[in-house]
Amino acid sequence: MSRAAELSDAQWARIAPMMPQVKGRSRPYRDHRQVVEGIVFRFRTGCAWRDVPERYGPWQTLWKRHTRFSRDGTWDKIFTVLLAQADAAGEIDWAVSIDSTINRAHQHATTLPRATGGPGESHESAHGAG
Repeated sequence: MSRAAELSDAQWARIAPMMPQVKGRSRPYRDHRQVVEGIVFRFRTGCAWRDVPERYGPWQTLWKRHTRFSRDGTWDKIFTVLLAQADAAGEIDWAVSIDSTINRAHQHATTLPRATGGPGESHESAHGAG
C-alpha cells in the first residue's frame, strides 16, 4: 500500500464488487475508489470535508457520495458482507465484556420527571397525570 492510498489493493478488491453500478446517468460517477479513499481519509483524520486533499476530487463529491451511500444502504451492505466473511473465516472473537461502572448517564439524559415528593408520592409520569 502506498502512502497516498488509504486502502490496499486487497481491501479495495473486497469492497469494489459491492459498489453501486452507474446506470441511467448522463455523466458517469467519479471513480468509486478515489471517492471512497477520500471518505476514508476524512474519517481517519477527522478533518472537515472542505479540508480533504484535492487528489480525492472535489469535497462536495465526497460528501454527496457518502451521504447517498448512507441513505441507500450501500455502507450497511458492505459492512454486513465483510462482517459475514470475517465471521465465516473465524476472524472475529465474539467475546464481549462490559463494565457497567463506566456507563453513566448525565442527570439530564433521562426523559422522566424527577421524583421530589415524600413517601406518599405518586409514581405516575407527568404525562399520565391529569
